[in-house]
Amino acid sequence: MTLFIDGDAFPNLLKPIVLRSIERLAIPTRVIANKKINVGRSKHIEYIIVDQGADEADHHIVALCKEGDLVITADIPLADRIIDKNAHAIDHRGELYSKENIKQYLAMRNLMESIRESGEMTSGPKAFGQKDAHAFANQFNTFLAKNF
Repeated sequence: MTLFIDGDAFPNLLKPIVLRSIERLAIPTRVIANKKINVGRSKHIEYIIVDQGADEADHHIVALCKEGDLVITADIPLADRIIDKNAHAIDHRGELYSKENIKQYLAMRNLMESIRESGEMTSGPKAFGQKDAHAFANQFNTFLAKNF
C-alpha cells in the first residue's frame, strides 16, 4: 500500500500524526501538491510538485494511485475517483469514504456548490480543530491496523 497525501490545504495539526505512522510502519508515501508542502523529513516520503492549475494534483494522484492504496484528501470529487479505482480515501476530519457513502457525499457537495453559484451565502465548513484531528487520528490508525 502506498499512502498519498493531497497537499492542498493539508492541516498542520495532521502532519505529526501522519508522520509518526509513516515512520513507525515504514509506509511508502507521496505528498502531491502544486506548491511545496512539508509533512516532515522521512526516507519514506516523496514530495511531488505538479504544475499550477485546478485539479492538477488530483489528476496526478489518480494516475499514480492503485487498488488498495490510501489517499488523504478533503476533495470529495477526488475521493470519488479514488474509490472508483478500488483504493481508499479518508478526509481530514476522519471520514473514511467508501463505495457505500461516496455518492451521497458527492451529491451533497454538488448541491451546496449549486446553492453557492445561485448567489446564496452559505457558512462553509467549520474551522478545523483538535477534535477533528483526534477523529482523523482514530480513523487513520484503525485503517492502518486493518490494512497495513
